[in-house]
Amino acid sequence: MERGITGRFEVTRLGGEEVRAFVPAPLPPSPPLDLTGARHRLLERATLALGRLDSITTLIPDPQLFLYAYVRREAVLSSQIEGTKSSLSDLLLFELEEAPGVPFDDVVEVSNYVAALEHGMGRLREGFPLSNRLMREMHERLLARGRGAQKQPGEFRRTQNWIGGTRPGNAHYVPPPPHLVEETMGALERTFHETDPAYPVLITAALVHVQFETIHPFLDGNGRIGRLLIPLLLHHAGTLEQPLLYLSLYFKQHRQEYYRLLDRVRLEGDWEDWLDFFLDGVTATATSAVETAQRLATLYRDDTARVQAHGRGAATMLRVLQTLCERPILTLNEAARRAGLSFPTVSKAMTALIAAGIARELTGNRRNRVFAYDRYLAILGEGTEPI
Repeated sequence: MERGITGRFEVTRLGGEEVRAFVPAPLPPSPPLDLTGARHRLLERATLALGRLDSITTLIPDPQLFLYAYVRREAVLSSQIEGTKSSLSDLLLFELEEAPGVPFDDVVEVSNYVAALEHGMGRLREGFPLSNRLMREMHERLLARGRGAQKQPGEFRRTQNWIGGTRPGNAHYVPPPPHLVEETMGALERTFHETDPAYPVLITAALVHVQFETIHPFLDGNGRIGRLLIPLLLHHAGTLEQPLLYLSLYFKQHRQEYYRLLDRVRLEGDWEDWLDFFLDGVTATATSAVETAQRLATLYRDDTARVQAHGRGAATMLRVLQTLCERPILTLNEAARRAGLSFPTVSKAMTALIAAGIARELTGNRRNRVFAYDRYLAILGEGTEPI
Protein backbone atom coordinates (compact mmCIF):
# COMPACT_ATOMS: atom_id res chain seq x y z
CA MET A 1 0.00 0.00 0.00
CA GLU A 2 1.40 3.39 -0.98
CA ARG A 3 0.53 5.91 1.72
CA GLY A 4 2.77 8.67 0.44
CA ILE A 5 5.78 10.06 2.26
CA THR A 6 6.02 8.80 5.88
CA GLY A 7 7.45 11.97 7.36
CA ARG A 8 8.61 15.42 6.32
CA PHE A 9 11.73 17.10 5.01
CA GLU A 10 13.39 19.73 7.13
CA VAL A 11 15.50 22.06 5.02
CA THR A 12 18.71 23.40 6.56
CA ARG A 13 21.92 24.89 5.24
CA LEU A 14 25.26 23.18 5.78
CA GLY A 15 28.55 24.20 4.22
CA GLY A 16 26.80 26.86 2.17
CA GLU A 17 24.35 24.48 0.49
CA GLU A 18 20.78 23.39 1.04
CA VAL A 19 20.24 20.06 2.81
CA ARG A 20 16.90 18.23 2.96
CA ALA A 21 16.89 16.06 6.09
CA PHE A 22 14.09 13.51 6.49
CA VAL A 23 12.14 13.46 9.76
CA PRO A 24 9.95 10.33 10.09
CA ALA A 25 6.45 10.45 11.54
CA PRO A 26 6.04 8.43 14.77
CA LEU A 27 4.95 4.81 14.62
CA PRO A 28 2.55 3.11 13.97
CA PRO A 29 1.90 3.77 10.27
CA SER A 30 -1.28 5.49 9.17
CA PRO A 31 -3.51 4.17 7.72
CA PRO A 32 -3.06 0.83 9.52
CA LEU A 33 -1.10 -2.02 7.99
CA ASP A 34 -2.83 -4.54 5.77
CA LEU A 35 -2.15 -7.92 7.44
CA THR A 36 -4.78 -9.92 5.58
CA GLY A 37 -4.53 -12.66 2.96
CA ALA A 38 -1.06 -13.77 1.88
CA ARG A 39 0.62 -11.43 4.37
CA HIS A 40 -1.25 -13.04 7.26
CA ARG A 41 0.01 -16.42 6.08
CA LEU A 42 3.55 -15.04 5.94
CA LEU A 43 3.16 -13.84 9.53
CA GLU A 44 1.84 -17.23 10.67
CA ARG A 45 4.70 -19.04 8.95
CA ALA A 46 7.33 -16.73 10.47
CA THR A 47 5.75 -17.07 13.92
CA LEU A 48 5.86 -20.88 13.67
CA ALA A 49 9.50 -20.75 12.57
CA LEU A 50 10.29 -18.54 15.58
CA GLY A 51 8.60 -21.06 17.85
CA ARG A 52 10.78 -23.84 16.50
CA LEU A 53 13.83 -21.62 16.97
CA ASP A 54 12.87 -20.91 20.57
CA SER A 55 12.72 -24.65 21.25
CA ILE A 56 16.23 -25.16 19.93
CA THR A 57 17.41 -26.02 23.45
CA THR A 58 15.73 -29.42 23.04
CA LEU A 59 17.83 -30.22 19.97
CA ILE A 60 21.35 -29.87 21.31
CA PRO A 61 23.09 -31.20 24.44
CA ASP A 62 24.32 -27.81 25.68
CA PRO A 63 22.53 -24.76 24.21
CA GLN A 64 25.11 -22.36 25.67
CA LEU A 65 27.82 -23.90 23.51
CA PHE A 66 25.75 -23.30 20.40
CA LEU A 67 24.87 -19.78 21.54
CA TYR A 68 28.54 -18.90 22.10
CA ALA A 69 29.50 -19.76 18.53
CA TYR A 70 26.27 -18.58 16.90
CA VAL A 71 26.52 -15.12 18.47
CA ARG A 72 30.04 -14.79 17.08
CA ARG A 73 28.85 -15.91 13.66
CA GLU A 74 26.30 -13.10 13.74
CA ALA A 75 28.95 -10.61 14.87
CA VAL A 76 31.04 -11.48 11.82
CA LEU A 77 28.10 -11.16 9.42
CA SER A 78 26.73 -7.92 10.85
CA SER A 79 30.17 -6.33 10.80
CA GLN A 80 30.82 -7.51 7.22
CA ILE A 81 27.81 -5.50 6.07
CA GLU A 82 29.67 -2.44 7.36
CA GLY A 83 32.77 -3.34 5.35
CA THR A 84 34.96 -5.47 7.63
CA LYS A 85 36.76 -8.46 6.13
CA SER A 86 37.14 -10.63 9.23
CA SER A 87 36.07 -14.26 9.25
CA LEU A 88 34.69 -16.35 12.09
CA SER A 89 38.11 -17.99 12.42
CA ASP A 90 39.74 -14.55 12.73
CA LEU A 91 37.44 -13.67 15.61
CA LEU A 92 38.00 -16.93 17.46
CA LEU A 93 41.75 -16.56 17.01
CA PHE A 94 41.59 -12.95 18.23
CA GLU A 95 39.88 -14.13 21.41
CA LEU A 96 42.83 -16.44 22.08
CA GLU A 97 45.36 -14.25 23.86
CA GLU A 98 48.03 -16.81 23.01
CA ALA A 99 47.47 -16.47 19.26
CA PRO A 100 48.57 -12.95 18.23
CA GLY A 101 48.83 -11.78 14.65
CA VAL A 102 45.18 -11.48 13.61
CA PRO A 103 44.49 -8.18 11.73
CA PHE A 104 43.47 -5.77 14.45
CA ASP A 105 41.14 -3.10 13.06
CA ASP A 106 38.54 -5.36 11.45
CA VAL A 107 38.42 -8.08 14.05
CA VAL A 108 38.26 -5.69 17.02
CA GLU A 109 35.06 -4.26 15.54
CA VAL A 110 33.60 -7.76 15.43
CA SER A 111 34.72 -8.42 19.01
CA ASN A 112 33.09 -5.14 20.08
CA TYR A 113 29.83 -6.32 18.52
CA VAL A 114 29.89 -9.45 20.69
CA ALA A 115 30.49 -7.27 23.76
CA ALA A 116 27.58 -4.98 22.83
CA LEU A 117 25.18 -7.88 22.35
CA GLU A 118 26.22 -9.61 25.56
CA HIS A 119 25.86 -6.36 27.49
CA GLY A 120 22.38 -5.77 26.10
CA MET A 121 21.19 -9.29 26.89
CA GLY A 122 22.73 -9.17 30.35
CA ARG A 123 20.92 -5.94 31.16
CA LEU A 124 17.58 -7.28 29.92
CA ARG A 125 17.99 -10.40 32.06
CA GLU A 126 18.58 -8.14 35.07
CA GLY A 127 15.21 -6.53 34.40
CA PHE A 128 16.53 -3.34 32.78
CA PRO A 129 14.07 -2.07 30.15
CA LEU A 130 14.73 -2.01 26.44
CA SER A 131 15.31 1.71 26.09
CA ASN A 132 17.36 4.48 24.53
CA ARG A 133 19.67 4.34 27.53
CA LEU A 134 20.35 0.65 26.89
CA MET A 135 21.01 1.32 23.21
CA ARG A 136 23.51 4.03 24.16
CA GLU A 137 25.23 1.64 26.58
CA MET A 138 25.48 -0.98 23.84
CA HIS A 139 26.75 1.61 21.39
CA GLU A 140 29.47 2.61 23.85
CA ARG A 141 30.74 -0.97 23.83
CA LEU A 142 30.35 -1.28 20.08
CA LEU A 143 32.72 1.64 19.49
CA ALA A 144 34.93 1.12 22.53
CA ARG A 145 38.02 0.24 20.48
CA GLY A 146 39.07 0.46 16.88
CA ARG A 147 38.04 2.75 14.05
CA GLY A 148 34.83 4.11 15.57
CA ALA A 149 36.29 5.05 18.96
CA GLN A 150 36.38 8.78 18.04
CA LYS A 151 32.72 8.91 16.94
CA GLN A 152 30.96 9.70 20.21
CA PRO A 153 30.55 6.17 21.64
CA GLY A 154 27.42 5.94 23.75
CA GLU A 155 25.98 9.29 22.65
CA PHE A 156 23.35 10.35 20.18
CA ARG A 157 24.92 12.43 17.44
CA ARG A 158 25.28 16.19 17.73
CA THR A 159 26.14 16.75 14.07
CA GLN A 160 24.48 15.86 10.78
CA ASN A 161 25.24 12.49 9.21
CA TRP A 162 24.24 11.12 5.82
CA ILE A 163 24.15 7.96 3.67
CA GLY A 164 25.71 7.83 0.21
CA GLY A 165 27.45 10.74 -1.46
CA THR A 166 30.36 12.82 -0.21
CA ARG A 167 28.45 15.36 1.87
CA PRO A 168 24.86 16.02 3.03
CA GLY A 169 24.19 18.17 -0.04
CA ASN A 170 24.67 15.29 -2.50
CA ALA A 171 23.76 12.36 -0.24
CA HIS A 172 21.37 9.56 -1.14
CA TYR A 173 19.65 9.95 2.23
CA VAL A 174 19.95 12.49 5.06
CA PRO A 175 18.50 11.51 8.48
CA PRO A 176 16.87 13.99 10.87
CA PRO A 177 18.95 17.00 11.89
CA PRO A 178 20.77 16.57 15.22
CA HIS A 179 18.38 18.76 17.23
CA LEU A 180 15.53 16.34 16.40
CA VAL A 181 17.32 13.08 17.27
CA GLU A 182 16.24 13.04 20.93
CA GLU A 183 12.64 13.76 19.98
CA THR A 184 12.38 11.11 17.29
CA MET A 185 14.19 8.51 19.39
CA GLY A 186 11.93 9.31 22.34
CA ALA A 187 8.90 8.55 20.18
CA LEU A 188 10.52 5.29 19.06
CA GLU A 189 11.27 4.28 22.66
CA ARG A 190 7.59 4.62 23.55
CA THR A 191 6.86 1.94 20.94
CA PHE A 192 8.84 -0.57 23.06
CA HIS A 193 6.56 -0.13 26.04
CA GLU A 194 3.03 0.11 24.66
CA THR A 195 0.64 -1.64 27.05
CA ASP A 196 -1.76 -2.45 24.22
CA PRO A 197 0.40 -2.79 21.08
CA ALA A 198 -1.29 -2.38 17.74
CA TYR A 199 0.50 -5.33 16.15
CA PRO A 200 2.16 -8.66 17.01
CA VAL A 201 5.75 -8.35 18.20
CA LEU A 202 7.22 -9.59 14.92
CA ILE A 203 5.49 -6.78 13.06
CA THR A 204 6.59 -4.28 15.70
CA ALA A 205 10.20 -5.49 15.31
CA ALA A 206 9.97 -4.91 11.55
CA LEU A 207 8.62 -1.38 12.06
CA VAL A 208 11.14 -0.50 14.76
CA HIS A 209 14.10 -1.61 12.66
CA VAL A 210 13.11 0.68 9.78
CA GLN A 211 12.39 3.59 12.11
CA PHE A 212 15.75 3.26 13.86
CA GLU A 213 17.63 3.10 10.55
CA THR A 214 15.66 6.11 9.32
CA ILE A 215 16.59 8.18 12.38
CA HIS A 216 20.24 6.98 12.30
CA PRO A 217 20.83 8.41 15.79
CA PHE A 218 24.58 7.68 16.07
CA LEU A 219 27.54 8.93 14.09
CA ASP A 220 28.65 5.34 13.47
CA GLY A 221 27.35 1.83 14.20
CA ASN A 222 23.69 2.47 13.33
CA GLY A 223 23.39 -0.60 11.10
CA ARG A 224 24.80 -2.94 13.72
CA ILE A 225 22.68 -1.56 16.58
CA GLY A 226 19.62 -1.52 14.33
CA ARG A 227 20.07 -5.20 13.50
CA LEU A 228 20.64 -6.06 17.17
CA LEU A 229 17.36 -4.37 18.08
CA ILE A 230 15.41 -7.17 16.38
CA PRO A 231 16.49 -10.10 18.63
CA LEU A 232 16.55 -7.85 21.70
CA LEU A 233 12.98 -6.74 21.12
CA LEU A 234 11.81 -10.33 20.60
CA HIS A 235 13.58 -11.40 23.78
CA HIS A 236 12.19 -8.42 25.69
CA ALA A 237 8.66 -9.40 24.59
CA GLY A 238 9.17 -13.00 25.74
CA THR A 239 9.05 -14.44 22.22
CA LEU A 240 12.63 -15.74 22.29
CA GLU A 241 14.38 -17.04 25.40
CA GLN A 242 17.79 -16.59 23.77
CA PRO A 243 18.91 -13.99 21.18
CA LEU A 244 19.03 -16.39 18.24
CA LEU A 245 17.22 -14.60 15.41
CA TYR A 246 19.87 -12.77 13.41
CA LEU A 247 18.92 -11.41 10.01
CA SER A 248 22.37 -10.15 8.99
CA LEU A 249 23.03 -13.01 6.56
CA TYR A 250 19.61 -12.48 4.93
CA PHE A 251 20.22 -8.73 4.67
CA LYS A 252 23.73 -9.39 3.33
CA GLN A 253 22.38 -11.73 0.64
CA HIS A 254 19.66 -9.24 -0.38
CA ARG A 255 21.46 -5.95 0.19
CA GLN A 256 20.05 -4.02 -2.77
CA GLU A 257 16.48 -5.11 -2.09
CA TYR A 258 16.87 -4.24 1.59
CA TYR A 259 17.95 -0.67 0.83
CA ARG A 260 15.34 -0.27 -1.90
CA LEU A 261 12.55 -1.24 0.47
CA LEU A 262 13.75 1.17 3.17
CA ASP A 263 13.55 3.96 0.59
CA ARG A 264 10.06 2.86 -0.45
CA VAL A 265 8.85 3.01 3.14
CA ARG A 266 10.19 6.55 3.59
CA LEU A 267 9.13 8.06 0.30
CA GLU A 268 6.02 6.06 -0.64
CA GLY A 269 4.77 4.66 2.67
CA ASP A 270 4.88 1.08 1.37
CA TRP A 271 5.30 -0.74 4.66
CA GLU A 272 3.63 -3.88 3.32
CA ASP A 273 6.37 -4.70 0.79
CA TRP A 274 8.93 -4.28 3.57
CA LEU A 275 6.91 -6.57 5.86
CA ASP A 276 6.76 -9.30 3.21
CA PHE A 277 10.54 -9.12 2.82
CA PHE A 278 11.11 -9.06 6.59
CA LEU A 279 8.77 -11.96 7.36
CA ASP A 280 10.34 -14.07 4.60
CA GLY A 281 13.70 -13.30 6.19
CA VAL A 282 12.52 -14.32 9.64
CA THR A 283 11.23 -17.65 8.32
CA ALA A 284 14.39 -18.39 6.33
CA THR A 285 16.74 -17.32 9.13
CA ALA A 286 14.93 -19.17 11.93
CA THR A 287 14.66 -22.32 9.81
CA SER A 288 18.35 -22.13 8.93
CA ALA A 289 19.33 -21.69 12.60
CA VAL A 290 17.38 -24.79 13.60
CA GLU A 291 18.94 -26.79 10.75
CA THR A 292 22.42 -25.58 11.76
CA ALA A 293 21.82 -26.67 15.36
CA GLN A 294 20.64 -30.07 14.16
CA ARG A 295 23.69 -30.52 11.94
CA LEU A 296 26.07 -29.53 14.74
CA ALA A 297 24.34 -31.90 17.15
CA THR A 298 24.57 -34.73 14.62
CA LEU A 299 28.25 -34.03 13.95
CA TYR A 300 29.08 -34.01 17.64
CA ARG A 301 27.08 -37.20 18.24
CA ASP A 302 28.82 -38.98 15.34
CA ASP A 303 32.28 -37.83 16.44
CA THR A 304 31.54 -38.88 20.01
CA ALA A 305 30.67 -42.37 18.75
CA ARG A 306 33.92 -42.49 16.75
CA VAL A 307 35.93 -41.49 19.82
CA GLN A 308 34.19 -44.03 22.06
CA ALA A 309 35.28 -46.77 19.65
CA HIS A 310 38.91 -46.01 20.51
CA GLY A 311 38.78 -47.94 23.77
CA ARG A 312 41.71 -46.85 25.95
CA GLY A 313 42.08 -43.10 26.01
CA ALA A 314 38.53 -42.52 24.80
CA ALA A 315 37.44 -40.77 28.02
CA THR A 316 40.22 -38.21 27.75
CA MET A 317 39.59 -37.69 24.04
CA LEU A 318 35.91 -37.04 24.79
CA ARG A 319 36.79 -34.36 27.32
CA VAL A 320 39.03 -32.63 24.80
CA LEU A 321 36.36 -32.98 22.11
CA GLN A 322 33.96 -31.25 24.50
CA THR A 323 36.37 -28.33 24.84
CA LEU A 324 36.50 -28.08 21.04
CA CYS A 325 32.71 -27.75 21.05
CA GLU A 326 33.00 -24.98 23.61
CA ARG A 327 35.73 -23.20 21.64
CA PRO A 328 36.12 -24.52 18.06
CA ILE A 329 39.56 -22.90 17.88
CA LEU A 330 41.90 -23.17 20.87
CA THR A 331 45.43 -23.81 22.09
CA LEU A 332 46.58 -26.77 24.17
CA ASN A 333 46.91 -24.52 27.23
CA GLU A 334 43.32 -23.38 26.84
CA ALA A 335 42.12 -26.93 26.23
CA ALA A 336 43.95 -28.15 29.35
CA ARG A 337 42.42 -25.37 31.44
CA ARG A 338 38.90 -26.01 30.21
CA ALA A 339 39.14 -29.81 30.42
CA GLY A 340 40.81 -29.78 33.84
CA LEU A 341 43.60 -32.03 32.53
CA SER A 342 47.38 -31.79 32.39
CA PHE A 343 49.10 -30.36 29.32
CA PRO A 344 50.73 -33.70 28.33
CA THR A 345 47.41 -35.54 28.67
CA VAL A 346 45.61 -33.01 26.49
CA SER A 347 48.43 -33.01 23.95
CA LYS A 348 48.19 -36.79 23.59
CA ALA A 349 44.38 -36.68 23.26
CA MET A 350 44.54 -33.91 20.67
CA THR A 351 47.04 -35.92 18.63
CA ALA A 352 44.59 -38.81 18.69
CA LEU A 353 41.73 -36.52 17.57
CA ILE A 354 43.87 -35.30 14.67
CA ALA A 355 44.64 -38.88 13.68
CA ALA A 356 40.90 -39.61 13.75
CA GLY A 357 40.26 -36.71 11.35
CA ILE A 358 38.28 -34.74 13.94
CA ALA A 359 40.72 -31.94 14.84
CA ARG A 360 43.34 -30.09 12.80
CA GLU A 361 46.41 -28.08 13.77
CA LEU A 362 46.40 -24.65 12.08
CA THR A 363 49.85 -23.12 12.50
CA GLY A 364 52.38 -25.78 11.52
CA ASN A 365 54.50 -24.59 14.46
CA ARG A 366 56.17 -26.78 17.05
CA ARG A 367 55.20 -24.35 19.82
CA ASN A 368 52.11 -22.20 20.46
CA ARG A 369 50.07 -24.48 18.26
CA VAL A 370 46.40 -23.75 17.58
CA PHE A 371 43.79 -26.44 16.91
CA ALA A 372 40.42 -26.33 15.20
CA TYR A 373 37.33 -28.49 15.18
CA ASP A 374 37.22 -28.18 11.39
CA ARG A 375 33.87 -29.60 10.37
CA TYR A 376 32.07 -27.94 13.29
CA LEU A 377 33.61 -24.61 12.30
CA ALA A 378 32.78 -25.16 8.63
CA ILE A 379 29.07 -25.57 9.41
CA LEU A 380 29.04 -22.42 11.53
CA GLY A 381 31.01 -20.48 8.94
CA GLU A 382 28.66 -21.07 6.02
CA GLY A 383 27.75 -17.70 4.50
CA THR A 384 30.29 -15.77 6.57
CA GLU A 385 32.88 -15.45 3.82
CA PRO A 386 33.94 -11.78 3.55
CA ILE A 387 32.02 -9.75 1.00
